[in-house]
Amino acid sequence: MAVIGGVAAVVVGLTGVGVYAMVGGDDSEGDGTKSSVGAPDDGKGPDDEIKTGPPSAEEVRATAKEFLAAWAAGEPREAAALTDDKAAAGKALRGLRTQGKFTRVATTPHAAKGAKVPYAVTATVSYKSQRATLDYTSALEVVRDKTTGEAVVDWKPSVLHPKLKKGQSIRTDERGKPPVKAVDRSGAPLGKDDHPALAAIIDDLGKRYGDKTDGSAGIKTRVVDAKGKDQGVTLRQLSAPTPGELKTTLDKKAQIAAEKAVKSKGKASVVAVKPSTGEILAVANSPATGFNSALRGSLAPGSTMKVVSSAMLLEKGLAAPGKPHPCPKYETYGGWKFQNLDKFEIKNGTFSQSFARSCNTAFISQAKKLKNDDLTKEARDVFGIGLNWQTGTGTFDGAVPVQSDAQMAASLIGQGAVRMNPLTMASVAATAQSGSFKQPVIVPASLDNRTLAKAPRALKPSAAKDLKALMKLTATSGTAAEAMSGLSGDIGGKTGSAEVDGQKKPNAWFTAYQGDVAAAAVVPASGHGGDNAGPVVRKVLEAAG
Repeated sequence: MAVIGGVAAVVVGLTGVGVYAMVGGDDSEGDGTKSSVGAPDDGKGPDDEIKTGPPSAEEVRATAKEFLAAWAAGEPREAAALTDDKAAAGKALRGLRTQGKFTRVATTPHAAKGAKVPYAVTATVSYKSQRATLDYTSALEVVRDKTTGEAVVDWKPSVLHPKLKKGQSIRTDERGKPPVKAVDRSGAPLGKDDHPALAAIIDDLGKRYGDKTDGSAGIKTRVVDAKGKDQGVTLRQLSAPTPGELKTTLDKKAQIAAEKAVKSKGKASVVAVKPSTGEILAVANSPATGFNSALRGSLAPGSTMKVVSSAMLLEKGLAAPGKPHPCPKYETYGGWKFQNLDKFEIKNGTFSQSFARSCNTAFISQAKKLKNDDLTKEARDVFGIGLNWQTGTGTFDGAVPVQSDAQMAASLIGQGAVRMNPLTMASVAATAQSGSFKQPVIVPASLDNRTLAKAPRALKPSAAKDLKALMKLTATSGTAAEAMSGLSGDIGGKTGSAEVDGQKKPNAWFTAYQGDVAAAAVVPASGHGGDNAGPVVRKVLEAAG
């Protein structure tokens, strides 16, 4: 029987299971009271030869047995002395009791496999009035200490638990982040079962903002890093958590419409935002589970990018709605020959006509008048593309890299290296509608006082007016007219078809607004934007308007 801090504890069978009640231990640096379990004195003198080479099978067995017995006896100092890092091992073993709240441990070593010894652990975890048992298996490796020649345990955090990594420890408390019960902007519930398209987003919001709600994480044993930050690994839940209500900017009616609209297409994504505030009203993907293309996708946006390109041309005085503008069948730039869909041309046409019919060559013809970074600057400085958006969940915020020659020209029509998703294209339409960029958000910035991205400037008033006129013409008599038919008020739209290598049909895009609602959708490998993505956006605009 060993005496630990004045309290008796029994070490049962060093060949089998060790058990301890962690009520005292040797947390102190030394008070004269020590367990009889520890590294034996082998009687070596300073001139004795130091052993080298791998530990023998007997050394492996004996060292593992002594270490596990010392751990089970509640003797962290003695256990640490049998490792190659006494300081780290001692701190971790003490922390297992003080922070992890392990009040009783039983260890059962199994047959060694070379220098590795697997073992089972049964621990009692106690916190306030809650108590639970934690069963798991781990393993240790016995190595030769190069300085002393003794066989010692190769210390790693995983010796205490297999899920522990370097710098991590186990903690039992009530400080973890509670789960969230997401609600829409009006307080309507947005359950993951009813809205599977939101499941991953709600989980992410819970990780980010669960501790900012009125919920409780319950008491749980979890893994934390060196700074005490939760690592998302729960080892044991001692008491049930209470979900906290988290209010989002979503609109349940619009969300339901978005989910139904994309589901009808098999594979599609859509996002709706509020131009006046940037609030995200709906996010949906089909399939509902898997990669979130709506927020994180990275695809060429095709001719929907002409909204940004047109804003640039209008601000530079290179185009105006009612002025003549070339739209030939072909236009060559940088060694590439560009053409329009079905090789159409508009003879003696205006820029309004070219925009409404989505004439590619009308934009390619202006490439020679532009600098390589002009489109990049317009996208970033006016539309906020590529800035570090802080929406409240993970997003890809678009990319319009600086390019030259043919690639620069291709960027003007949403090809080349331009990359967008429904979120960024919905934001583009929202900026066109309001005249200035409002960074999209899915939870209010006031929730965590995060800094939202701000575009350096708004659209020039004259360009903003002309851009809305172009988009309205497209929605009433251009390529977006069929999808927008019957909608009234402040409306605008733009279609897109993005060619993708290896696909028989292009990705269909559509972005539009009606009043204070803007939306964008992509339907991969489906064909024309107006025919395929247009109906998806239409249904969302109707529901959210």
